[in-house]
Amino acid sequence: MENAATLTKPDAMIFDMDGTLFQTETLLLPAYHRLFDVLREEGHYHGDTPDEGIILSCLGMLLEDIWLKVIPDATPQARQRADELLLQLELEGLRDESAVLYPQVRETLADLHQRGVRLFVASNGLEQYVKGIAEARGIMQYFEGVYSAGEYETASKVDLVRLLLKRHNLKHAWMVGDRSSDVEAGKENGQTVVGCSYAGFGLDQELTGADQIITSFEQLLKLHDDTRIAT
Repeated sequence: MENAATLTKPDAMIFDMDGTLFQTETLLLPAYHRLFDVLREEGHYHGDTPDEGIILSCLGMLLEDIWLKVIPDATPQARQRADELLLQLELEGLRDESAVLYPQVRETLADLHQRGVRLFVASNGLEQYVKGIAEARGIMQYFEGVYSAGEYETASKVDLVRLLLKRHNLKHAWMVGDRSSDVEAGKENGQTVVGCSYAGFGLDQELTGADQIITSFEQLLKLHDDTRIAT
């Protein structure tokens, strides 16, 4: 892993949403349990609700891949209904103040924005979900663009980040995220990767290949302070 002093100060930072900016479990888990109650009521699913650990281990994946892992034997109709219900229940859940950002996220984004760093989101989530969090938790104002697989119908986060970089003519950015898909998205597009280890959803090797790893979000400010300006 590189020393901070060897990194180049970025023109932009691209953030994953779940497990990086947003404490996903504070919104997801109540919605998850209610979702299976409704699926059972509607006859789409029978049996106990799958363990919470399964859905949490899927964070960062595309939604269609999540359901294949959580309810592999379900019908296509059941998985489609699960899509609809999860979005509905999570948007409703954003009204609850218990669904929160990680500590110091808002303050750190405001500081980076004031420094002139261009800020973006790249998430494998649905458009309404990703933008809904940014709006509901008062951080949308800091982002120049909020990109989601749901809006752009990209097959991977690599493709989504590639699209973002091209559209905004970004040459040097930091990809900031907590999953292997974030590391891959940054590295495959020739960018620096800052791995976030504070969510604890992934396996130990999840952030293998990241240039730096932070254990709290506000450490981004010191990392930014300590890096050199590109020449």
